[in-house]
Amino acid sequence: MKKILSVVVLLITIFSLTFANPALAGDAGKGAAIFSANCASCHMGGKNVVNPVKTLQKADLEKYSMYDIESIKNQVTNGKGAMPAFGTRLKPEQIEDVATYVLSQADKGW
Repeated sequence: MKKILSVVVLLITIFSLTFANPALAGDAGKGAAIFSANCASCHMGGKNVVNPVKTLQKADLEKYSMYDIESIKNQVTNGKGAMPAFGTRLKPEQIEDVATYVLSQADKGW
């Protein structure tokens, strides 16, 4: 009986770790305020006023290999194309919060 219980617990643990969404380290609530103050002028509602095909919608983030926290943090920190770098304006924790907010909003459909 103990052996069966151990196997069941092991299978549940493996299943949970395999299919669980990764926890985001940043604070989406704080990220919302930072986004509003620094990003919303170009990305209001997950859109992109400079390049309308590269939105912050989940499908576009996935299409352009940006649907992960590290890619978003890198883009916010270093900028790219018309997007300015925020690495000197925002602290690393703030960038983490913004990236967390963007991913959470993308998952919700903005």
